[in-house]
Amino acid sequence: MEISQFFVWLHETSFATTIRENSFLFPWIESVHVLALTLMVGSIAIVDLRLLGIASVNRSVASLSGEVLPFTWTAFIFAVLTGSALFASHAVGYAQNLQFRMKMLLLVLAGINMLVFHLILGRGIGRWSESGVTPWQGKGAGLISLLLWVGIVAFGRWIGFATIP
Repeated sequence: MEISQFFVWLHETSFATTIRENSFLFPWIESVHVLALTLMVGSIAIVDLRLLGIASVNRSVASLSGEVLPFTWTAFIFAVLTGSALFASHAVGYAQNLQFRMKMLLLVLAGINMLVFHLILGRGIGRWSESGVTPWQGKGAGLISLLLWVGIVAFGRWIGFATIP
């Protein structure tokens, strides 16, 4: 099955049709999606601003991250579930939408940035996070993360103004 055939199949499922044709369901799912994204991006920004030395400098990155991470992952799960439902409702149109594709590309890049930080750069987090001074690699990861999430939110919002067939 080609990818375009998959999108047509997904679009035509009863699940997607119900979301698309119910005048209340799509807006409610979208509202939960936006709230989940707000919590997720906000919690990520808290850590990123700490990495940049702009906020919470009196707290270690490890401690702050440990407190915020459960909220981030919970919000991420809700964002993925609701985003998948929204995508299914207009799968063919979203798959062809430049803004949607850009959002997905930036999400992949944000995931790679997170993996690099946690698996490589963050290994020494205990040594440097207590001092309140973040090495340039940590600051770079925080800045890249913030910029990517601003782009994700912007492209996500832009999708709402694009014509979806």
